[in-house]
Amino acid sequence: MTSSFPPIDSYAFLSDTHTSALVGPDGAVEWFCVPRFDGDAVFARLLDRRAGVFSMTVTGADVPERRYLPDTLVLESRYRTASGTGVGHDFLAVRVGPAERPIHADHLLVRRMTALRGTIRLAVRIAVRPEYGRRAPGWELIDEEWWTRQPRLRLRASLPFQLRAADLCGEVELAEGQSVDVMLRYGHASQEYGPAEPGDGPDLLAETCRVWRNWSGRSDYTGVGTADVRHSALVLRGLCFDETGALVAAATAALPEEIGGVRNWDYRYTWHRDAALLLLALFRLGHADEGRRYLRFLLDVCTNSADRLAPLVGIAGHTEKERILPHLSGYADSAPVRIGNEAADQVQFDTYGHVLDAALVYQELTGELTEREWAVLRRQVDTTAARWREPDHGTWEIRGPCRHYVNSKVMSWVCLDRGIQLAGMLDDDTAPVHRWRRARDELRAEILDRGYDARIGSFVLAYGSTELDASLLRIPLVGFLPGSDPRVVGTIDRVREGLGIRPALLRRYTIDDGLPGQEGAFLLCCFEMVSALVLAGRVDEARDAFAELCRHAGPLGLYAEQLAADGTALGNYPQAFTHLALIEAALNLDAADDREALRAWAKRSCRTSGRQQSVPELRDPRDGG
Repeated sequence: MTSSFPPIDSYAFLSDTHTSALVGPDGAVEWFCVPRFDGDAVFARLLDRRAGVFSMTVTGADVPERRYLPDTLVLESRYRTASGTGVGHDFLAVRVGPAERPIHADHLLVRRMTALRGTIRLAVRIAVRPEYGRRAPGWELIDEEWWTRQPRLRLRASLPFQLRAADLCGEVELAEGQSVDVMLRYGHASQEYGPAEPGDGPDLLAETCRVWRNWSGRSDYTGVGTADVRHSALVLRGLCFDETGALVAAATAALPEEIGGVRNWDYRYTWHRDAALLLLALFRLGHADEGRRYLRFLLDVCTNSADRLAPLVGIAGHTEKERILPHLSGYADSAPVRIGNEAADQVQFDTYGHVLDAALVYQELTGELTEREWAVLRRQVDTTAARWREPDHGTWEIRGPCRHYVNSKVMSWVCLDRGIQLAGMLDDDTAPVHRWRRARDELRAEILDRGYDARIGSFVLAYGSTELDASLLRIPLVGFLPGSDPRVVGTIDRVREGLGIRPALLRRYTIDDGLPGQEGAFLLCCFEMVSALVLAGRVDEARDAFAELCRHAGPLGLYAEQLAADGTALGNYPQAFTHLALIEAALNLDAADDREALRAWAKRSCRTSGRQQSVPELRDPRDGG
């Protein structure tokens, strides 16, 4: 790795649920998009050391000690020098909003520094570089505020700034007990926000902490991995867009899946494959309002999808065309840097299964699906019933010819199965349930015949293939087969043997996907292995794997998409589905502490319309045998 780039998982993640910022271990803001998550990065040093940064440097200090204030996304950094000690607080300010949106963005990046002991000297440099570092801004000083209009930013601070070339720079010496606030307001040209005075820093900090803690405090979860689960839930809430409820897969674009490689994609979009996991996590952890908002967004996307449900959409419902930014060198010289995502144009039939699975979860938990919403969902089930025999691009978005991917077939089965169940729950006598049931049963038989290879004892990536695919660990999690079925157990063992790179770390596949280089361990699949092991009754192995994966979190408890064999974090960050899968694994392990709870969960997982599959006897981990 190029030495000037910090490890990906060493960055702190700040959010106001409208946009986010990443703060490096030296205290520099290196990623900040305005006016929302998928907007222009005005600080993009994360992708090129020349591409804009907001630095606050305590002269003579070593690398600061950092932590999040408990149950918040407020970063606290402690700086020590020979002459004194300073503490910094960095946050995107939030306040209490209306009932339907209890976390309201103030559109304000706040950086506060206080001298706790002795004296400290602080140097601040704000090098805004709009258009992902392509140009310098035009600053104006108006009524003690620095303004730039494209993009619309306003700076107000309790220290003087001078314009040096294109950068705003300021220095101040703080004596014990003194503080300084630097506040950067962002927003659309059509939006106006009240002035933020430098003296507002303590109140903004207190209010932001209060709002996050009130949200986090709704959860009464105290089971396996309590601290990791609560922190992951905060991260997920920070990745949810306040205007629509959409979940961005990650806060970043183009962080590499291989250092120096070309696998660099934009993840600031919503993938439907996260839908059911997100709903289950939000409702189980006491955040039902966010679950409702997300489902409404998902159904709106389905309503506006004419003849194809795209696997991903923008957080406001549309997707930017993929393009390359050649002026950026990329993180650790990993080029090209891409924004937008071409995968939105792919055909991925697993998407339909994820949407219907989420809808069933929602209906079971709330009973609130409307007739209009069910009509939208019926259309998705009809599409699957008509097209399940077709090949697709698969859940891993391999940029090559379409194939009959087994995961896509399993999730098509899920779509049909959940549609049948919903029709019964909603007393819809007009739904073509007989046709759906016939398609579901034909598809199940085909998957068992063509998707499982008895010679290797495992389900395989695609029909006619012998390649392994870690996404198939979800077979028992979606109820296609019981966790103790020999075919499931064989798949678990073959995946661990064939895709494992270190204890608890798995690649998602090893096939030639048309791109040079090789990925690391795919953390979503690693946590899904934990859940699969629980359902297979191998709870002790699951606990060991979960503990090992928790040890791989970054210093601030955050996960990227992947992890190299040497422990290097890879891919976009923080990664929503990694944190979702962590929560799912913890909940499954927690259920394993109660044999009856686990059996009840397994019964739900093993449902099929019209008949109940047998539920395996699950070994009580307390039996010791």
